[in-house]
Amino acid sequence: MTRSESGDADATAEYVIVLDVLRHGRQGDGQRRFDAEPIAYALGESDFRLLELTLVEDADVSIGDRLVVSPTADREAIQSVEEVSYDDLSNTATAEVEYVVEDIVEANEQRFTDFYNDAQPITLRLHQLNLLPGIGKKLRDKILEERKRHGPFDSFEDLQERVSGLHHPKDVIVERIIDELQDNDVKYKTFVRNDG
Repeated sequence: MTRSESGDADATAEYVIVLDVLRHGRQGDGQRRFDAEPIAYALGESDFRLLELTLVEDADVSIGDRLVVSPTADREAIQSVEEVSYDDLSNTATAEVEYVVEDIVEANEQRFTDFYNDAQPITLRLHQLNLLPGIGKKLRDKILEERKRHGPFDSFEDLQERVSGLHHPKDVIVERIIDELQDNDVKYKTFVRNDG
């Protein structure tokens, strides 16, 4: 199932975006090329998990496709799903990650604007906003003061206009998600689901 039509999809379905398709499996996995099962690397839309999908033979799947991976869904093109790390991805998949993350953040702007609206302290000394690249104590305090005085932010543009010094709020979120994907040792994973 690729590129689902809105309205027909199950609200609980878990969607991924395909980052790369290897029609003859991974190189160097010990299998002869014609025996290897086709695989795809994908990124979860809601939780940013990196997945390796084992595809059925002749699956009509391409880079950029949106697939359902929920266990209960009709996964006609997918045999199995396994979580992988950033280092497991193919070169093509790693090149696609940033573009796909940008697209997801842009398509879900309210979700990520709400992060700025709802961010709370983690400890007495650390706030969720401080986890974002380039946001130190001064900028964090400006964001908190602005949302307290004038209410929640409506969009990335609203954030940028109301908080001097916060020039690219979308890019800051994208950079944090990429950092969380690339580094398994990040202490606080805010956007990427961490099952490990």
